[in-house]
Amino acid sequence: MGARPCGLALFYSLKADMTLKTTPLNAAHRAMGAKMVDFGGWDMPVNYGSQIDEHHQVRNDCGMFDVCHMRVVDAKGDGVRAFLRHLLANNADKLTTPGKALYSAMLRPDGGVIDDLIIYFMNERWFRIVVNAGTADKDIAWMKEQAAVHAPGLTITSRDDLAMVAVQGPNARAKVWQVLPQTKAATEGLVNFQAADCGDYFIARTGYTGEDGFEVMLPKEKVEEFWYALNRAGVPPIGLGARDTLRLEAGMNLYGQDMDESVDPLESGLGWTVDLKNERDFIGKATLLANPPTRKLVGLVLLDRGVLRGHQKVHTAHGDGEITSGSFSPTLNQSIALARVPKDVQVGDQVQVAIRDKMLAAKVVKYPFARNGKAVVSL
Repeated sequence: MGARPCGLALFYSLKADMTLKTTPLNAAHRAMGAKMVDFGGWDMPVNYGSQIDEHHQVRNDCGMFDVCHMRVVDAKGDGVRAFLRHLLANNADKLTTPGKALYSAMLRPDGGVIDDLIIYFMNERWFRIVVNAGTADKDIAWMKEQAAVHAPGLTITSRDDLAMVAVQGPNARAKVWQVLPQTKAATEGLVNFQAADCGDYFIARTGYTGEDGFEVMLPKEKVEEFWYALNRAGVPPIGLGARDTLRLEAGMNLYGQDMDESVDPLESGLGWTVDLKNERDFIGKATLLANPPTRKLVGLVLLDRGVLRGHQKVHTAHGDGEITSGSFSPTLNQSIALARVPKDVQVGDQVQVAIRDKMLAAKVVKYPFARNGKAVVSL
């Protein structure tokens, strides 16, 4: 993560602040030579050396990420499935196999995105939810408010005793099994978006990079030992900068940039996570049905020299749009972006992006830009 990741420019500051929250791995990051930054109020590693090298390490081998700032929430009790069916835009009824996961948005009544999250079905009385760090307190308060009305018997518990480490890349799973051989039997058969409860280790085949791998939830008191064991097994730490370019190449949204409470999921590239066909009602559904989207999220590849960044204006034949996330893509060796544009803009269109005092050419493409170690976008 050597270069400053422009996609995260709004989220971190290089200013030292002793009031920042820390993860259980804070001392380990410093011992490994990380450059620490303020990331939404958390003292987090932005890189340990070269951001470009860290990015390629994950695409070609594997790396580990501190995601302990994410919040694990357990929803338990009778009627938990019915509650989630009402709470989320995606349909919890899709989850029938224990451990299976579902990605969804949680919406306001006006359709704005409160947060995007992952839910895991463990049994009919227990669903596990992982929410974003910056919205965790708001998310939990909203869940409890809704549960009090629709499912008063439920318990919504923030699992502050748990930490989380993501190990990502083509060799990630093998490295986790090397460190935790006792979990291999329970996890080697997992498909994408499925988890296994292995006692102290809750292991999910999920991630935020477009690569294979695991996200491992474990007791906080064990996470530093696990981190160093992975490192001894040949897994280097990866910082926020490479995490951002990896997720952007994979076409994955970042809350607060590509979506937030001011925009609905249909205009944020998340239509595939919204179940409008089922008769089931959910919070925000009526607004979405009454207000068809006028914009959509598309991929851009810059054709001229320069760097695409968030909030740059995009001029199209159908009206103006705006870049939500932009950065240099190490895999494509070009500048790429996600942009919210008028709905009539089509893949293959050429648009103009206002960069400083110039209008530079960019091509509209279908994202993701890269996954599984390779560029997949068609130019």
